[in-house]
Amino acid sequence: MTDRRILGGAIAVLAVGLQLSLSALQFASAPSDVAGLERRVADARAQLAAARGSSTADRAELSRLETELDVVDDDVAYLRVKARRGETVSDRERREVADTLTRLEGQISGRVNDSGSATEIPVGTELDLRLQTPLSSKTAQVEQRVDATTLVNLMRGGAVAIPAGSAVEGYVVTVDPASRTDRRGSLVLKFTRLTINGRTRDVTLSVTQALESEGIRGEAERIGVGAGVGAVIGGILGGVKGAIAGILVGGGGAVVATVGKDVELAAGTVLRVRFDAPLDLGR
Repeated sequence: MTDRRILGGAIAVLAVGLQLSLSALQFASAPSDVAGLERRVADARAQLAAARGSSTADRAELSRLETELDVVDDDVAYLRVKARRGETVSDRERREVADTLTRLEGQISGRVNDSGSATEIPVGTELDLRLQTPLSSKTAQVEQRVDATTLVNLMRGGAVAIPAGSAVEGYVVTVDPASRTDRRGSLVLKFTRLTINGRTRDVTLSVTQALESEGIRGEAERIGVGAGVGAVIGGILGGVKGAIAGILVGGGGAVVATVGKDVELAAGTVLRVRFDAPLDLGR
């Protein structure tokens, strides 16, 4: 009888410990998600500041966008406070804020593109790529080549700066498969070469989001938008299901799976990337 009580008590302790561990893992992803939103808000503010410096800027429109961005910033601050208190930040809450931010990013990008240099892509500009190389943290190798193509036209100064279908080449920086001790698989990708109309340029692009694709190619090519790229991916025109379930993108562009899984990115996955260095197309 005593042995049974001891065994029962041990099982209860293990159950509580497991529950606490799962809860901690559940909360662990929230701060990184919120931090990503904070970085995007900061980038959007920087783009607004750049647009204000143009003599052709529409001041009233920029003020409207800044007011809307302030509201999103407050929403992100609320999520940050919840995460710090150990409260759950649900996928629905995060996605609602992210979707609103995506819409604003597209509008702000359009204003920057309309007023900025036609030959320069500034730091923080985001571009959506369609992955051509399937990837798994279970089988990928460091320095493995990764190919992708741009999803839609990126406009700059009223002209197409980067056409849809442009080839982008990158590689696997680091890879960690899921294991018993480190149960979350992860990949870090970096894209370093962009071919525009047959001319290859060096770039520095890091992943900010992994999105599930659903037949957006025809829709995007039909409308041929660039400044509205964020709007397309954000689902305003449909065709993308949203963030891939079980996949998070953390600091440094690390693509991380949820507990007990490897990162699985099928060919056709949409990766949102950002320019970490400016690109001068006039050179």
